[in-house]
Amino acid sequence: MAEQKPDKPAQGDPAQNKPAQNKPAQSNPARSDPAHNRPGEYVTVEIYDQLYHLSGQDPEHIRELAAVVDAKMRAVAAHGRTADSLRVAVLAALNLADEVSQATSADLQLGHARANSLRMLLDEVLEKD
Repeated sequence: MAEQKPDKPAQGDPAQNKPAQNKPAQSNPARSDPAHNRPGEYVTVEIYDQLYHLSGQDPEHIRELAAVVDAKMRAVAAHGRTADSLRVAVLAALNLADEVSQATSADLQLGHARANSLRMLLDEVLEKD
């Protein structure tokens, strides 16, 4: 999936001016993973009037996902009474999760129906012998 490109800290950031502490170096499992170290292509997308710099294996797919999220947020905002972007984002996420859940459920039902059909065909073939 896509991850947001980290922004560089501001020059006046107090965290940069802290003296180094004598702590043993800790290994970061994400950094030791060669797939994680492979930089993906960064793409800038706009979702609900905000720019996001994301990276991933397929920039076009990221753009498509961003367009879906943007459209869902705008649909939620058009039907709701809130202008708070966080609330709009949460409601859009719930709508998208519901769509995924329904699609998954439909796939399972289709799979069960297909299995039952195959079971009946197999029973017919076995009864003929």
